[in-house]
Amino acid sequence: MTRQTTKTSNSAKQFRVAIGALCVGVTCARTANATETGIGRPMTGMQIAPYAGIVPPTSDWILSITSIYYEGSLGKSTSIPIAGTVSAGLNYHISYNLINAVKTWGITAGGWNFASSFGVPVQYTSVSSYNGRLPSDNGTQFADLFFTPVVAGYHLTQTDHIALSVQMYAPTGAYNPNRLANAGQHTWTFVPTIAYTKLLPAHEIELSANYGVEFYTSNPDTDYHNAPVSVLDLLAIKRFKGGWGAGVVGGWIQQLGDDSGGLADITGGARGHSIGIGPIVTWSGKLSKTPVSASLRWVNEFDVSNRPKGNAVQLSVNATFQ
Repeated sequence: MTRQTTKTSNSAKQFRVAIGALCVGVTCARTANATETGIGRPMTGMQIAPYAGIVPPTSDWILSITSIYYEGSLGKSTSIPIAGTVSAGLNYHISYNLINAVKTWGITAGGWNFASSFGVPVQYTSVSSYNGRLPSDNGTQFADLFFTPVVAGYHLTQTDHIALSVQMYAPTGAYNPNRLANAGQHTWTFVPTIAYTKLLPAHEIELSANYGVEFYTSNPDTDYHNAPVSVLDLLAIKRFKGGWGAGVVGGWIQQLGDDSGGLADITGGARGHSIGIGPIVTWSGKLSKTPVSASLRWVNEFDVSNRPKGNAVQLSVNATFQ
């Protein structure tokens, strides 16, 4: 493991905080035909965090609190399987909030460093049918727990880093096959992920990318099987004095196949995709002696097919305890 020197040494203090956001994997997209009920896991531009490809060599606990608000609509021409039927013309208002804990191992083996994470999400879901076919539904419920047993980070150079992981979602969230508003997916989901971070110390610029593919098990209550979903997020940040940073974040979600089983035969299992982009503002520093970082982003979905189209805002605060 090589520690950062000169300008990158200042960033190393931030890495311990940033890994918290890396492992959160905040995902609560509202998808159509890519997932049953129109509510899936990835949200456009929300899976990536600053320093996404860096796992620090320290032995720390990082606690993160993240909140995502999403508002979007599914057009009248796009149908999804939901609440035991097929419908179109839906409005979604979602507030996805989670507490995440990350433990960095403090182990260096052949240039690799390691971490583990565990998250508990609570979600408010409001779904309404603007064509009047279905009654409105809303509720505040526990969403599916998720955990990442191992995040393995490798430092290619002092400025190039990668991180490998497999995030897992357990079907522990509230779910009722007859409801519109469900916080849980009622499926196991496995997400192999690779993240990369490039630092440009002379310009105080960070470039990061995060790519994963989501694999779903079948829903045992409906026999519906979601197709794999490809998720790519990109991030560029310019940092300034006082711990502030500003940049741009974007994402591309693409369903890789057709859904199958259950009501998928009626909807045709159409492949959904979305592309979105927006600004991000970050801050890092200390409260007392505790390293703290925060980020605020807004992503607008502008190219969408077979999915709800809307806007998402995410606020994340991380604190590192050594």
